[in-house]
Amino acid sequence: MSSCSVSKRTTVRNYPLNKPFVYDTKINLKGDIAKDEKKRLTTELENYWDDSLKLKKIQQFWIIYKIKNPPAFDTNNIARSVSFMNAYLNSQGYYYAGFENSVRIDTVSDQIRTSVVMDVNIGKNIRIDSVSYDLGDTALQKLAKKEEAKTLLKKGAPYTKQLISSELDRLVSLYRQNGYYRFTREDVYALVDTTNTKLLQLTLDPFKQAEIIAEAARARRENPTWDISILKRPTFDSSRLTQYHIGRVYYYPESKLTDITDSIMYQKGFQEITRRNLTMRYRKGLFTYKPLREHTYLHNGELYNENNYFKSINTLGQLGAWQQVDARPVIRDKDSLDLYFYLIPAVKQSFTIDLESSRTADIGLGNLWGVSTNLAYNNKNVWKSAIQSLATFRTGVELSLLSNNQTQLIQTFLINIGHTYAFPKLILPFKIADWRALNKLDNKKTLFSVNGSYVDRRDYYQLRSLVTSWGYEWKKGDNVWLYKPLNVELYSLDTLAKLRTLFITSPFLRTSFNSGKVISQRLSLIKNFTNPNNPDKSHFVRIGLEEAGGLLGLIGQWHEQIYRYLKLEAEYRKSVKIRKTELAYRAYAGVGYNYGTDTARDKTLPFFKQFSAGGPYSMRAWGLRQLGLGNSVQSEADTSNNSYRDRFGDMQLEANIEYRFPLTTVAGVKVASAVYADIGNVWNIRKNAADPDARFAFNNLGRDIAIGVGTGIRVDFSYFLIRLDFAYKVKDPARKYNNGWMDKFQWFENRENGLRVNNYAVQLGIGLPF
Repeated sequence: MSSCSVSKRTTVRNYPLNKPFVYDTKINLKGDIAKDEKKRLTTELENYWDDSLKLKKIQQFWIIYKIKNPPAFDTNNIARSVSFMNAYLNSQGYYYAGFENSVRIDTVSDQIRTSVVMDVNIGKNIRIDSVSYDLGDTALQKLAKKEEAKTLLKKGAPYTKQLISSELDRLVSLYRQNGYYRFTREDVYALVDTTNTKLLQLTLDPFKQAEIIAEAARARRENPTWDISILKRPTFDSSRLTQYHIGRVYYYPESKLTDITDSIMYQKGFQEITRRNLTMRYRKGLFTYKPLREHTYLHNGELYNENNYFKSINTLGQLGAWQQVDARPVIRDKDSLDLYFYLIPAVKQSFTIDLESSRTADIGLGNLWGVSTNLAYNNKNVWKSAIQSLATFRTGVELSLLSNNQTQLIQTFLINIGHTYAFPKLILPFKIADWRALNKLDNKKTLFSVNGSYVDRRDYYQLRSLVTSWGYEWKKGDNVWLYKPLNVELYSLDTLAKLRTLFITSPFLRTSFNSGKVISQRLSLIKNFTNPNNPDKSHFVRIGLEEAGGLLGLIGQWHEQIYRYLKLEAEYRKSVKIRKTELAYRAYAGVGYNYGTDTARDKTLPFFKQFSAGGPYSMRAWGLRQLGLGNSVQSEADTSNNSYRDRFGDMQLEANIEYRFPLTTVAGVKVASAVYADIGNVWNIRKNAADPDARFAFNNLGRDIAIGVGTGIRVDFSYFLIRLDFAYKVKDPARKYNNGWMDKFQWFENRENGLRVNNYAVQLGIGLPF
């Protein structure tokens, strides 16, 4: 179908009869410009066709196009489009563009289709030759010169009106960060000098004058440059040049949506708490003043700083105790600025109940259906201090249904209880000499959590765990940091009869099922950012490091009781918006190394720290935790006795690519689809004589890598998304022929030991896979 022409795959509805109508428009951009710049300008110019030349072409099912209500064609609209496009190019610094258009009319049945092509010779972009500041005020001039290195106007840079506007905004922001509360954009402007100074030379020789004019014209064509001066408009109100200092700060933490802020400050009947120059006014006493003071970044006597003003509003709003935060500066005396904060409380307590279900195919047990219930209680204002508290309770079972074996109905039982506190500040065991350094950090939190769980896998094992941690979270710029200096995990594992039998038939599992204590510290970084030159490209980076037992493991009494390992994870995602479609990438790598000395226990990471692949969010052509290790087939051996097939390893590599596109909308619900490919596997990193194929080696990477491809349906209800994916194993490392590649399409295949294995998987997930 892709070989068919676009014309044959396009239908037009409600078109003008017996009149030419707009069927297609196209812009050809010509000139010596960079590829990305050409793409950007072409995309932007599409928005500058005259309204009567714009048409909506809707793509459906990836290959079908529909045009509804196309406008009638009129040649006068081309001239208006040229005017609009030229104005836009001028704003981008292209003042010498040329336009040529061509019109083609095709008759298809009773349709008179008109295609318009606009050829744009972009010409040379104006460059900045020099930049100067003349602000007419000593203090303003001094600040501008001090921060001149941060100017956006660089010699030789392309000229655009947006760049000029951004530089003026930068200057206004600079002044408003240094006390100039009343200084605005209206007080400064940019003067652009387009004159070629050579034309100002005086000469009586007409030939010399002609030569100068010709030289100026040539320079304008080949290397046009302009001079820019930043100036201050005449000031008639002296307060615009006054530097204001912070006076008193007032908080109203029990405000209402119906309150009129202008009148609250004059109302009586409030109780007050005053500490230095901070005053909290309240009636019910729902809050203490400490979280307000700790998240206000403007202090008495300091110069007014607009960045810290908005940072205070945003930080107070992000604490969770208030649903809305507003503020109002009020000028007092000649150069003092009092601040009034109005905070509307959020709902303090909330309960949620979730019901989840899942299905897993197991060789020995048939279909396992899981059902779990999650209860959560959230308190957003513990001890009146804006401390967040979350208590969770979860219980669930896995049921063996439609099994050919005589097995018990309940195969797995789970119960989990957890509690987390998020304190809205950094609680440190030591004092910091310069507390103002912390003001550069946003969303500072101290996190304390404790979690206990019990898992009973019938006839295999019983696992009890208690996990507690103390950590800190903060944000600086686009970077979100999480550091847990203390993470304690206690595990107790009872191996039951079937697992002990499995150790005999599959000894490689023995190293995974071990118990012990983990005393570790963790550090992670998450960064989200958008390409500044292309907002349709977004990036996500996550790096995590965990170290356990480095120091305590050296102590004799702890040496044999705690794990000692290093674990590193890194993930990168990229999303590229292409009109209504999206191209998404993901790369993930994780590795862990157990450097303990216990020969029985420390061959691998503890299984609760290992990596796994497969399921709705990873390697979708394989079931949950059913890929790996390497090209080993140990987990498929002796299938009559081995119903435990979960696979864990000390190393994982994975890459994913997915093209997402819309299909249709049904009753306001968006239905979309995607085609994708998943590549990766899981390995151990230490040699194991009982299972040598499970070890990672670079020379075996081509053989060990697994590849799955697929497509799926995504139903987007706005508040959540349901995803049904179908994936097929193009390359399965467990295939012992053709280096794992499929030689023909088949839904399933039989292994050498007679095991029947599906070559496909259907995955049900909530939300996007990455």
